[in-house]
Amino acid sequence: MTDRYAVIGNPVAHSKSPGIHAEFARQCGHDLEYGRIEAPLDGFAAAVTAFFAAGGKGLNVTLPFKEQAFALCRRTSQRARAAQAVNTLVFEDDVYGDTTDGAGLVADLSRNLGVHLAGRRVLLMGAGGAARGVVASLLDSGVSTLVIANRTVDKARALAARFPPAQAAAYGDLQGDFDLVVNATSAGLQLEEIVLPHGVLNKRVLAYDMVYGRRTPFLAQARQCGARTADGLGMLVEQAAESFEIWRGVRPATRPVLERLRAG
Repeated sequence: MTDRYAVIGNPVAHSKSPGIHAEFARQCGHDLEYGRIEAPLDGFAAAVTAFFAAGGKGLNVTLPFKEQAFALCRRTSQRARAAQAVNTLVFEDDVYGDTTDGAGLVADLSRNLGVHLAGRRVLLMGAGGAARGVVASLLDSGVSTLVIANRTVDKARALAARFPPAQAAAYGDLQGDFDLVVNATSAGLQLEEIVLPHGVLNKRVLAYDMVYGRRTPFLAQARQCGARTADGLGMLVEQAAESFEIWRGVRPATRPVLERLRAG
């Protein structure tokens, strides 16, 4: 019998996850199907329950349901508990939740972009769910400094307090000397600009936007400042491979899938 998986979110029609997991399945010789579920904003739990009742094996969870997914789980991984969010659900005797976002980001930076994170100074923009999902992984990678900046600085302080030795700052108080600047805000989805002080983005910086498939104002600003830029497509593929391994017990090769997506 074909095992069934899906990505659940709202909206979800744009998701590249079905194609990515189809490639992983072909590569590994696994018999599975992977679809999309657009759950009503007030109907996430019901949609999850229905999927598993119909024999579904696992779900990827995307916006805006990652925190609700965490609350649904009977068991969670340590990294999910740190993030207080889940993007990977496994249905066995109960519901197990994990988050692969941080691992996906670090894998993309190190494997695909050649960034050696140990000893680097990192600025993380945003203090919401996307930022929470990657803080622990960035710290575990050995960065020397992690500064969390947010428009509402109290939210940045609250997040930094949960992950010492992370620091917090308002955008206007930032100074230069970062090696990596990661945009974990939703500004790119609305094509909104976040104004950073002069010098934060420069030719020595890698500017990384978790949003993929869009020419975001953040990346445009970074290019104008001479910074190297990258979007979140590689993170998407790497976190998907991490989820696939959780479900199927084998990690697929990501490079050929990412190259195929980049080629269009």
